[in-house]
Amino acid sequence: MKTGKEAEVHLIERAVPGTAGCLLAAKRYLGSDHSDFHRSSVYTEGRSVRDSREARAMKRKSSFGRRVAAGQWALTEFDALVQAWKAGMAVPYPVQVNGTEILMEYIGQDRVAAPRLVQSKRRGAELAGAYDQVVRILESFAHMGYVHGDLSPYNLLDDGGRIVVIDLPQVIDVAANPLSLDFLHRDVVNVTTWFNRRGLDVDPEALFADLIAQMW
Repeated sequence: MKTGKEAEVHLIERAVPGTAGCLLAAKRYLGSDHSDFHRSSVYTEGRSVRDSREARAMKRKSSFGRRVAAGQWALTEFDALVQAWKAGMAVPYPVQVNGTEILMEYIGQDRVAAPRLVQSKRRGAELAGAYDQVVRILESFAHMGYVHGDLSPYNLLDDGGRIVVIDLPQVIDVAANPLSLDFLHRDVVNVTTWFNRRGLDVDPEALFADLIAQMW
């Protein structure tokens, strides 16, 4: 379904012979043969790797280290999806994680994936409902003590009017990462700029202040 610098997303069907199956999205992080894994270390500030050998390999960016890093991003995203789902957020249901691959709920109709919010043709007041849902997503992250870290209309899906947030490997712990509020402000500016350009008048600084207040 999608190929990026860090991962590929495939549409798969899981079924038992003779029964109706279900469609799932398989997100596979690219391994040691892919040297352009660009997630910056600023996202991982405050995270720890228990195995010192793995930590050293990741720091050296060896082939083994890149495999470990890919697995770490997959595990981080899966854990974030689990927590977000339990908190009632609109995220794909996390099914399982195995090494560098995550299986999750497929968001779409039949074999057509839900479009990204950036593809929406709506303008002005027609986007009010979508904006309210994005605000609730940001508020839910804030209540959890997290920041998405890379939020934009490109990783928000419009599933028939229901806004679903995806791409969570870089999720940031507010208490552990000293740059977390900078990332939160960037997330807010990214999404509000898009809505403002589409004719819906929203205030990024007011939203940012409100989210800060809800964190503490």
